[in-house]
Amino acid sequence: MIEINSSSVNRAEMTAAIGLAIMQWQDATQAYDEAVGVRLGLNMAERHCIGLLHGGPQSAGAIATVTGLTPAAVTALIDRLEARGLLTRTRSLEDRRKVVIEATEATRDLSARYYGAIAREGEKVIATFSDAELATISRFVNAALDLQRAQLARLKAEAG
Repeated sequence: MIEINSSSVNRAEMTAAIGLAIMQWQDATQAYDEAVGVRLGLNMAERHCIGLLHGGPQSAGAIATVTGLTPAAVTALIDRLEARGLLTRTRSLEDRRKVVIEATEATRDLSARYYGAIAREGEKVIATFSDAELATISRFVNAALDLQRAQLARLKAEAG
């Protein structure tokens, strides 16, 4: 764990320590997600799909965008997860040509089993920060997400 005490380090040291802590956080998160995937027999694309469905029903096209898979590969992914009872596929009420993909109760149970404790402990950590600190953290996290997404888009554009 990297401790940062603003009274004892300069800005450059603090910036470097934050950067290192973020890299370690990313590595720890990825390692945990991979361990859950191994335990549940889910590959990265399947985990991304399930993670996306945690936010609510999605189209197959949205799943393709998040996973980077072709439409045919997304269909196979959905078939596999549906066969395991981890998602359902229904026709859209607004447009019968579209399919809506949703998580199942089994998926929500697995999410609670493997990620519930992290969420609860995270809420305890968040509760230790003042409103002003939370506003700063939120501003940083959103700026970091924007930066990461922009760099991913740039990288994908260069590959094309």
